[in-house]
Amino acid sequence: AVVSTQSGHYGRGPRSVPVTTGSKDLQTVNLTLRILFHPDPTLLPSIYTNIGMDYDERILPSIVDEVLKSVVAKYDASELITQRDAVSNSVADDLTRRAETFGIFLDDISITHLSFGAEFARAVESKQVAQQEAERSRYYVEKAEFEKAATIMSAEGDAEAAKMLSKAFDKVGDSLIELRKMEAAEEIAANLAGSRNVVYLPKDKGMLLNLPA
Repeated sequence: AVVSTQSGHYGRGPRSVPVTTGSKDLQTVNLTLRILFHPDPTLLPSIYTNIGMDYDERILPSIVDEVLKSVVAKYDASELITQRDAVSNSVADDLTRRAETFGIFLDDISITHLSFGAEFARAVESKQVAQQEAERSRYYVEKAEFEKAATIMSAEGDAEAAKMLSKAFDKVGDSLIELRKMEAAEEIAANLAGSRNVVYLPKDKGMLLNLPA
């Protein structure tokens, strides 16, 4: 198809040029560049004579491949995604200058496809797994540290409680022991009082009699 450019001269329709190249970190990168162009009308006779009527098929794939390989090689695979605008601008600037040396004006340039090889997907997956393992390891470390701190606090609490109890015994002296004896004696007396075979004699008799039921 032939389209009319703003200058009124004729150019061909947009071309899509696929390229496979490598990133700075040696990942396989697949790109497709869409180009809208027209020839320099003053150079058109020379273009047709020296290159041919199919000048776009002879020139564009070659210079697109050259420029994309040069630009992509400056970026890591992840940067091609995060810095896509910078990549596109660099490609457009370099490709425009290169095409003009052949008498071709580029009206529009856009990256319509960008993908990576299987090894990049595996690398991303491995990185994600490594990050998950790191998070899991950090969790266990933090958990162990928390449990250790809790144990120390518990031990310190037990020690403090024992210390307070010791101080309490020192303060009351033998009175607490005597109190416990009295409580024991009262419990024994209560048990004996409830028995039908036991009676109390006056103090001066100093003995217990077992009476028949």
